Amino acid sequence: MATRQREGTILEPAKAKVKPPKMFKVLLLNDDYTPMDFVVAVLQTFFSYSRERATQIMLKVHREGMGVCGVYSRDVAATKVEQVTAFARQHQHPLRCVMEEAE
Repeated sequence: MATRQREGTILEPAKAKVKPPKMFKVLLLNDDYTPMDFVVAVLQTFFSYSRERATQIMLKVHREGMGVCGVYSRDVAATKVEQVTAFARQHQHPLRCVMEEAE
């Protein structure tokens, strides 16, 4: 961009500093009622994991109380949470899916 001069003042274009968008983790929380096979199916359907990887994440949820399904922009993470929650309720499971800001 060219620099223009007006009445003794030099005008320089301001450089825009664009920050990358904040990222959010989508988490599944453990409960005592949702079947493990259902959790694996959710991970395969909504997060495109292989059966093996989905099983690993499901076991982490089961053993540690929660597991990360993925890290996404705010809108994508919110959509994933809504989809998983609606699917679980449709099948009458109390599975909880939440999002939190990634560090």
